Amino acid sequence: MISLATIDQYLATCSRPSWQQWSNIKLAHRLSVAVIIFWVLLGIPYMIYFNIIEQPISNKIICTSTNAAFLKYHVYVYIISLAGAVPVIITVLFGSLAYRNVQQLAYRTVPLVRRELDKQLTIMVLVQVVHNFFVTIPYTIVTGIIYSPILPNDPIIIAQLQFANIITIYLYYLNYASPFYIYLGVSERFRHQLIYVLFEIHLKRWRRRKINVDQVSA
Repeated sequence: MISLATIDQYLATCSRPSWQQWSNIKLAHRLSVAVIIFWVLLGIPYMIYFNIIEQPISNKIICTSTNAAFLKYHVYVYIISLAGAVPVIITVLFGSLAYRNVQQLAYRTVPLVRRELDKQLTIMVLVQVVHNFFVTIPYTIVTGIIYSPILPNDPIIIAQLQFANIITIYLYYLNYASPFYIYLGVSERFRHQLIYVLFEIHLKRWRRRKINVDQVSA
C-alpha cells in the first residue's frame, strides 16, 4: 500500500495532466482491492506448508516449513523480494521523483491550497519511505545471510545471527506501528484534524450524552 501511495503521489504532483488523471479515488479503490486479494492468495500456501515443529537439538517449538522448496520460496521470493527489495526500490524511486515534482510546484500555475496539500502529502509519504527503508533493509539482509549456503557452521556465529534476526524482526514490524505517529509528527494539518475529531466532535458528543443521562436520572 505504501508503494501504491508513493506512485500515486508522484502522479498527483506530475506536471503532465495526462499522468495526473491516473491519480483518482476510483483507481485507488480498485488497486487496493486487487492488492488485498493478491496477498490473501499469496498467504494460502503458508497454511499448507507451515507447521509447528520441535527442533531436534534445542527442543524449541517453532513455526516453519519442512518443505525445502517452499522454504526457499519463502526466503528468497517473499522476504527478500516481495517484502524487502521490491517495495524499497519502488518507494525510493517514486518518492524521489515525487520530491522533485514538489520542488517544481512553486513554478507552476497551481492553486495555493492544492500546492500546499500536495507538499504536505508528499512530505508525509517521503518520511514514511525513509523510515520503511531503514527498518526493512536490515531484516532483509540478515535473513539472506542466515539462509545463505556459504554460512559457516559456527555455533557462535549462528547464535549471533539469530539474535540479530530477532532485533531486525522487531524493527521490521515498526512498519505497521509507526505510520500514525509519523503523520502526527510531520503533518500540521493531520494534527489539527486529529484534535478536531477528538475534542470538537467526540468529546462534545460524549458531554452531551452525559448531560442527557444526568437529566434523565434527575
